[in-house]
Amino acid sequence: MLTEDYITEVYCFIDNMMKECWKNIRKRGPGPKLSDAEVITMEIAGESLGMDCDKTIHRYFRDHWRHLFPNLGTRTTFLRQAANLWRVKQEIRRILLTRLLPNGSQISIVDGFPMP
Repeated sequence: MLTEDYITEVYCFIDNMMKECWKNIRKRGPGPKLSDAEVITMEIAGESLGMDCDKTIHRYFRDHWRHLFPNLGTRTTFLRQAANLWRVKQEIRRILLTRLLPNGSQISIVDGFPMP
């Protein structure tokens, strides 16, 4: 799968999940230029492509995928928005776990590095 296709797939999945679960995250003030789904997509895609630093993720998308994220602003704005979405990301993780692992499943997911 091409990287651009992967990023698009992740975005569509996250955007659909957010529309399904959260109608209005913000209650007041102007909305951000970059959508919440775009921010979460950048974080997920960046991490899965081996980037473990927010600065690196922002730079990568700014330099290589600006056409997919034309409203990408400064790194500070991106990081602030990403940090403010912690509860949404936690809920996405919870929903995915319940969909992937039904009740009574003998499988556990542990955050870690796979060993050969």
